[in-house]
Amino acid sequence: MDRRMEKLLTSNDLHRPTLCQKCGGVLVYQGIGEYICEECGEAEYDDYGKVRNYLEKHRGANVAEISDFTGVSHKTIRDMIKEKRFEIIDNKGGYLRCEMCGEKINSGRMCPKCEEKYHRQVEERVRAERNKGMSGYGESSHSERGSKRYTRDK
Repeated sequence: MDRRMEKLLTSNDLHRPTLCQKCGGVLVYQGIGEYICEECGEAEYDDYGKVRNYLEKHRGANVAEISDFTGVSHKTIRDMIKEKRFEIIDNKGGYLRCEMCGEKINSGRMCPKCEEKYHRQVEERVRAERNKGMSGYGESSHSERGSKRYTRDK
C-alpha cells in the first residue's frame, strides 16, 4: 500500500469511527456522518454526523451549545462552517468574517463579492497561462515569425 493511501486510511480529522464500541465489529459508512456495524447493526457517528443530528433537533443552536452537547471542538465546528457544511443562521456576533474584506458571513471563507472577485482572478490567470503556450498559425517559437514551415525540394 502506498503512503498516500495509508495516510487517507489512518487520517481521522472528523473522528471517523472504524470499530463498533458495542461489539468490536467493522463500521460501514452509510452517509451523512453515519456508520453502521456489520455485526450488530449499531449506529455510530463521526463529528459531522453528531453536529448534524444535534442541529436537526435544536435548530439555531450556537457553536458553544453544539460543542458542549456533542463533544465536537469549536475549531472542528468552525472548519465545517467554513467548508459550507453548515450555515450560521443569525450572525450578530460576527463569528465568521470574510478572509478578504472582513465582512460578516454565514458560511464559507469569503463574502459573495470577494468570492466572485477571487474566481475572476483565477479565471484570468488560467486564461493567461493557456494563451501563453499557444502561438498563431505559421508562427514558431524561433525567430522566423510567419514564414513557411516546410519547403519543397525541386
